[in-house]
Amino acid sequence: MPETKFTSDHEWVRLDGGVATIGITDHAQNALGDVVFVDLPEIGREVTAGEAIAVVESVKAASDVYAPIAGKVVAVNGALADNPGAINAAPTTDGWFFKIETSDSGALDGLMDETAYAAFVDTLA
Repeated sequence: MPETKFTSDHEWVRLDGGVATIGITDHAQNALGDVVFVDLPEIGREVTAGEAIAVVESVKAASDVYAPIAGKVVAVNGALADNPGAINAAPTTDGWFFKIETSDSGALDGLMDETAYAAFVDTLA
């Protein structure tokens, strides 16, 4: 199984064969509360690392979701339109947002592993 990496903006990313699956972390969905709407990027969109490319709205707030790596959006999780609650129920599996194809084999090198992300989250309390 591909290793999961994390950003300081609370996205998770798994790279598998040049395609990265991206969503928000359990910490992020807990902070947001009940998710009621998701605005996903268009397939084929070229993105740069750090670019805001999606929006997640909850009963508490709306937040941008950022591209953790550069590349092209090759898939979006259309099921979230009808069931945005999947983000709360399974943020790191069924609640994924989009997939980005990248040609940069080192795209995840600057991101945190699970231990580093957990330590980062502990500093936010």
